[in-house]
Amino acid sequence: MIRVFKQLEFLIVGQALRLPIVVPAPLRRGAFAATERRGYSGRDHALEEKSRTLLRQLGAAKLARDVRVEWNPRMKSAAGRADYRERLISLNPLLRDHGIEEIDRTLRHELAHLLAQFRVGRRRIAPHGPEWREACRDLDIADEARCHNLPFATKAYPARFVYRCPNCRQEFPRVRRIRRVIACLACCRKHNGGDFDPRFRLRLSAHC
Repeated sequence: MIRVFKQLEFLIVGQALRLPIVVPAPLRRGAFAATERRGYSGRDHALEEKSRTLLRQLGAAKLARDVRVEWNPRMKSAAGRADYRERLISLNPLLRDHGIEEIDRTLRHELAHLLAQFRVGRRRIAPHGPEWREACRDLDIADEARCHNLPFATKAYPARFVYRCPNCRQEFPRVRRIRRVIACLACCRKHNGGDFDPRFRLRLSAHC
């Protein structure tokens, strides 16, 4: 795991749930019927209102006022993404092939990312750490995992860059070159209370 400088925090706080390969099932009519009629691109006001209701019930009225939910057809392998700075939840339109329950669970999964960060303020937290798990319990998805354990409908790309921690020697393969200053999270937690420490800044060790 890796850590970024404080100045770069609050961008994407959660990206989860790669979609499994399953036979598409038609959505049932009901709470998401309006979503089905409008299509799967752009803002979804019904899901926004659902999110706001859940947040208000958990004492996060300020976050509830700002939260937005959208369907993003550019998303390929991730089912959902949470951007705390923008107070935005993005959903993959392919979720419609996996039933209403999957839409609701993914919405709550991403909402938990926003709620967890809202509760701690500017303190940095791990994307799927204890704060996120607590938010999942409050949103009635206590058994939520960070990702599916099923085959994913995604294309695999070979890692072209390998970064290494100068302290523990742990390697971090990456498809793309890392443009930010990042450090080994495990070493930062062990030796510096979880704060960024330049001693553990990742270094490029190989590329092809």
